[in-house]
Amino acid sequence: MQILPYHFEGEVVRGFGRGGKELGCPTANMDDTVIENLPDGLKVGVYYGKATFKGNTYSMAMSVGWNPQYHNEKKTVEVHLIDYAGGDFYGKRLSAVIVGYIRDMRSFASLEELKTAIAKDIEIARRGTTEQGKL
Repeated sequence: MQILPYHFEGEVVRGFGRGGKELGCPTANMDDTVIENLPDGLKVGVYYGKATFKGNTYSMAMSVGWNPQYHNEKKTVEVHLIDYAGGDFYGKRLSAVIVGYIRDMRSFASLEELKTAIAKDIEIARRGTTEQGKL
């Protein structure tokens, strides 16, 4: 069974507040409905694709899982809109299509190592969605 591409849409909710403040990578945290409806077989990890927010389309990098660096007990879907310079996402709708897998989620030795991995993820996502052409 082919899982990707996978399209989802949902409301952006408040997350842990770490993405923009601590990691320099603001994320739109998706509501529980998005998480509950993920297809069987979509493993936790970091993905790339395209997202539409407020009528504009952006390349995206996103994580699906428990964020092992922080030992989360709740599964999350967090979308980073590449080159988005707008304000808060809270309470607004976001739609997206996941087109590729980047890497497994894991803990890192330091916060700096995690930030480096996120920067690489964003570059891979940017290249991946550019190479995919129109989605």
